[in-house]
Amino acid sequence: MPAYEVRCPNCQKRNRVPKTASGRPQCGRCGHDLPSLFDVDAAEFDRVVATSSLPVLVDLWAPWCGPCRVVAPLLESLASERAGSLRILKVDIDQHPAVPARLGVQSIPTMVLFSNGEEVARQIGAVPGDRLAAWVDQALAVGRT
Repeated sequence: MPAYEVRCPNCQKRNRVPKTASGRPQCGRCGHDLPSLFDVDAAEFDRVVATSSLPVLVDLWAPWCGPCRVVAPLLESLASERAGSLRILKVDIDQHPAVPARLGVQSIPTMVLFSNGEEVARQIGAVPGDRLAAWVDQALAVGRT
């Protein structure tokens, strides 16, 4: 089963976490919630979105895209801030074109938010970190009402 490696922000232990784990990733040493941000291919994308008990934010990007590179550290920060409550997937559209084609993505960066396997919101283009966090909060709040 594919896994990603993440360092615990609390105790610095390196943890291997299965990409398709459905629960909240937690440190094996101290139990602290771990940031969940990793690259996926088309098959992993389908499994993670379908099985995740956490909301999933998907970043569709490409290495040559300047705005995508601007958004990347914002997503890393959001993953740390939302450890245990949000999973972030990165899909390189050049390596895995089936995912953006299936989602109807026509420009990048595009971020698609899923909850319970269903798309709940979409953000096209780069936005500042505070707006990105507010967009996630608003989209998830609307989905709960």
